[in-house]
Amino acid sequence: MGAAATDLYKFEPDARAKAIVSALGSKSLVLVGMMGAGKTSVGKRLAARLGLDFLDADAEIESAHRMTIPEIFAKHGEAYFREGERKVVARLLDSGPRVIATGGGAFIHAATRSRIKQQAVSVWLKADFDVLMRRVRKKSNRPLLQTSDPEGTLLRLIEERYPIYAEADHAVLSKDGPHEIVIEDILRILEHDFGLTSPQPPGRDESVPDVTLKVGLGARAYDIVIGGALIRTAGERIAALAPKSNCAIITDAQVAALHLPALQASLDAVGIRHTSIVIPPGEASKSYAQFERLCDAVISAKLERRDLIIALGGGVVGDLAGFVAASVRRGMAFVQMPTSLLAQVDSSVGGKTGINSPFGKNLIGAFHQPALVLADTACLDTLPLREFKAGYAEVAKYGLIDDPEFFYWLEANWRDVFAGGAARQEAIARSCAAKAAVVERDEFETGDRALLNLGHTFGHAFERLTHYDSAKLVHGEGVAVGMACAFRFSVKRGLCSGQDAHRMEVHLRQVGLPTRIRQIQQDLTADALLEAMFQDKKVERGALTFILARGIGQSFIAKNVPADEVHAFLNEELALQEPGYDG
Repeated sequence: MGAAATDLYKFEPDARAKAIVSALGSKSLVLVGMMGAGKTSVGKRLAARLGLDFLDADAEIESAHRMTIPEIFAKHGEAYFREGERKVVARLLDSGPRVIATGGGAFIHAATRSRIKQQAVSVWLKADFDVLMRRVRKKSNRPLLQTSDPEGTLLRLIEERYPIYAEADHAVLSKDGPHEIVIEDILRILEHDFGLTSPQPPGRDESVPDVTLKVGLGARAYDIVIGGALIRTAGERIAALAPKSNCAIITDAQVAALHLPALQASLDAVGIRHTSIVIPPGEASKSYAQFERLCDAVISAKLERRDLIIALGGGVVGDLAGFVAASVRRGMAFVQMPTSLLAQVDSSVGGKTGINSPFGKNLIGAFHQPALVLADTACLDTLPLREFKAGYAEVAKYGLIDDPEFFYWLEANWRDVFAGGAARQEAIARSCAAKAAVVERDEFETGDRALLNLGHTFGHAFERLTHYDSAKLVHGEGVAVGMACAFRFSVKRGLCSGQDAHRMEVHLRQVGLPTRIRQIQQDLTADALLEAMFQDKKVERGALTFILARGIGQSFIAKNVPADEVHAFLNEELALQEPGYDG
């Protein structure tokens, strides 16, 4: 039944299409999304490209009833239609592979959604309101829009459905323009998902040019350079920044094995004298003992005040080396060379440096801006997947704070960000630009820079109570759980819609991040968590401060949050069961 794509769209499947179909096995490709998203028109062409049959669930329902969908709605009502839709989708999934376009409400049904997850690969064709409205105005066969306020109805449906559509396996932006662009995006995502494309090898990707951003702080202004193979050219940049200077490279043992020789060779090539100081990897190195050791090592290397300290590593190395630079000889210049995603998008920019105390994280430190940030994206090819996911939490944070369009872009493109190339560089650049703008407005965190701590009041408490044991929890994982908690706490306080909280949580789960306290490998109690939160840097005169949200991209600073309210919320959170990951 329903047969293959029409002759108009027929192709002879090429090797690329055959590889994707082979990887699908018996699974179908199911297109989900709002009315007007282009599921039928894209689906026909996609099926033809892959050499598969195309089936439209709405067309199958109309054929079976010999009535149009508006007529079915008018005669039998929406509930009757939805039950028939559920049965039709179940039948269509029983024999694959094929390309199936579903009606706008099909994926909203939990049982249908579960069946699609088991028997198909789902792709959400996501379109903005303006695009949808332009398309649906051209047709009168949309029964849900036969109201006195179709625009308001469509906006309500978007708010209700988009958090659920976000549970699809993939999301692709459906914009005005040739359908072939959308089809190419789908094919590329499937290739990545099935492992049919080779990962970008470490080294420079010549097709992606370097990006340079400016952090405008007057006399303390500096550049952030983002690109491939920056370690291999670092010597030239450092020599230009500080002619005739000497350097101390501070790094950890894991990073040193991967990247220190290339940096040393780069410095040797331009005649810069350097000494290397290696610390153990992990959050435990942000300690008084390591701080003392590093300060003495820099002094014993006879580095002068006008010499440089280079922080080669992740957030731990950057925070620690930056605090050493702020302290030795009452302040030395330093260069951030972040090698983790988390450090590249967050901790290397803005001048926060410091170490931990037994009482809490980052309680001892200084604001000390770097002279230069070199974010070598090739380093991320050697980063363990867990660490990359943890860094991604900080990327998502920028969208959740005040840039909903960036968050929506991440929903559609996160797999490309993980794969590397231009999408990864764009995500890093947009994150750095967002942070730079905040730092320029509020360098010393006396105002809205605190928004960058979304999720961190919860997250730092989790880290403290797991004793900064990276086997149990790494920083980005704590931030991910913390952000999900912040949104759920906002819902509990009547500030944020449950749909937005669900949507952000689904996205974090899709990339493989934890979102619930019970996923942390540690016995935690509300009393212990609350006590740890009172050591947070944002506490003012004994009152708790949180970053909460009125929605995606609508975060704000909430002061004087009652402790008993937080305690009750934590008890509820600890009772929640761990959800299954979607990615």
